[in-house]
Amino acid sequence: MLFNSFIFIFVFLPIVFCGYYILNYFKKYKWSVYWLILGSLFFYGFFEPKYLILISISILTNFGIGTFINRTVNQSTKKSLLTLGLVFNISLLGYYKYTDFFITNINNAFGTQFDLLYLILPLGLSFITFQKIAYLVDVYKGEAKEYSLSTFALFATFFPQLIAGPIVHHKEVIPQFEDSKNKKINIDNISKGIFIFLIGLTKKVAIADTVAIWANDGFANYQNLTFVESWVTSLSYTTQLYFDFSGYCDMAIGLALLFNVKLPVNFFSPYKARNIQEFWKRWHMTLNRFLTQYVYFPLGGSRNGPVRTYFNIFVVFFISGFWHGAGWTFIIWGILHGLASICVRLWGKLNIRLPYLVSWFITFQFVNIAWVYFRATSVEQANSIIVKMFHLNQSELVDLFSFPLRNLVQSAAVKIHFVPFDFYATLNNPKIIVPSLVVLLILTFFFRNSIQLLESFKYNWFAIVYCQAMLLMVLISIYIMQKNSVFLYFNF
Repeated sequence: MLFNSFIFIFVFLPIVFCGYYILNYFKKYKWSVYWLILGSLFFYGFFEPKYLILISISILTNFGIGTFINRTVNQSTKKSLLTLGLVFNISLLGYYKYTDFFITNINNAFGTQFDLLYLILPLGLSFITFQKIAYLVDVYKGEAKEYSLSTFALFATFFPQLIAGPIVHHKEVIPQFEDSKNKKINIDNISKGIFIFLIGLTKKVAIADTVAIWANDGFANYQNLTFVESWVTSLSYTTQLYFDFSGYCDMAIGLALLFNVKLPVNFFSPYKARNIQEFWKRWHMTLNRFLTQYVYFPLGGSRNGPVRTYFNIFVVFFISGFWHGAGWTFIIWGILHGLASICVRLWGKLNIRLPYLVSWFITFQFVNIAWVYFRATSVEQANSIIVKMFHLNQSELVDLFSFPLRNLVQSAAVKIHFVPFDFYATLNNPKIIVPSLVVLLILTFFFRNSIQLLESFKYNWFAIVYCQAMLLMVLISIYIMQKNSVFLYFNF
């Protein structure tokens, strides 16, 4: 069940929303928590019912270990319990996400023929793992009190952030779950929630899923791409990922607001960043926060000299890359960002400040090129596209707006049969593709983001009409183009 599906918007969400507030109206507060947990588990099980057992074991195990740590006085015992919890969570993620990766590389390195297990990564397991690790570490430090099983289960399963984040901290959301004021309907929160949810839905359905057509066909036909086509392919994915992930983050924030819960901001115009450090303060902000607090600082941070600092930075980004996916392309992507972050620190010591546009342009182009590894299915595919991006063909630039791009949008044509034009002609026409990408990127560079729009949002009749218009446009897009795709970060 996807946030952008009819069954979620018109069946699941209204039932869970109404049931939650009806139970609260009659002051059945415990039952309303159980109802929200049940709804969240149903949402998770809708993707694959058998993984309900897995998430239940994870919840009970982490809750039990956390409880024992809280009740234990002996420091050595606490440390042993924490180690047990860390091993459990990392092993669970490692088994499902990395087993086949290691088997493949062992076979390639030693000529062995171990059979692959073809394991499917349970949705949200990467996010769940980090969330539980943070909880156990905080319990060990004495920074988390003992919660009831129902409260902890709601924290672990709350459906707006269950599958792809943000990676919420227990101190952020559990007090909100327990606050009696949040048990009542709040029109302001509901209106804001609907507003930003629709913005996210529009980003996903009307923009990301459309640009995905160009990106997917470009990567599928990477061997035949020209100079211009390779840039269209990379920029298409850069644009797709931006609107897909930011759309999900908006929708998650909006859904949580319907239940009077404010999730942390996870995305804040990252393509406006003028260096990699700033980029990571804007992109997947809760992941950066987790890695900083629970990896970088325990490694020593910047306290042990520049060499150790650079090593710690490298380790953080290596983990970030490997966390995103079990493949060498993700590892290379993480290493590239780690090296770029180190370079930014070294550059800062020179006290040379580049003009804003220059530093921004360098940062964006680095991010765009690195995304090729993030998207590619193999290192060879990524290298091929990047080489073509820097193999300039002047004649192709001259003919850019005279001939269609040769290989893009061949297999993913979209037809609209009841309108007096062939929509396919616009999807493989550079006169449409290139200006469209330019316009979309301008939106990311210069316009206010959805969080800024939410902060200035006021409930009025104009807002109601605006939201209805957005919803109508999105529903038409879903119906006509039959777009109901999975969010990209569901794969991580």
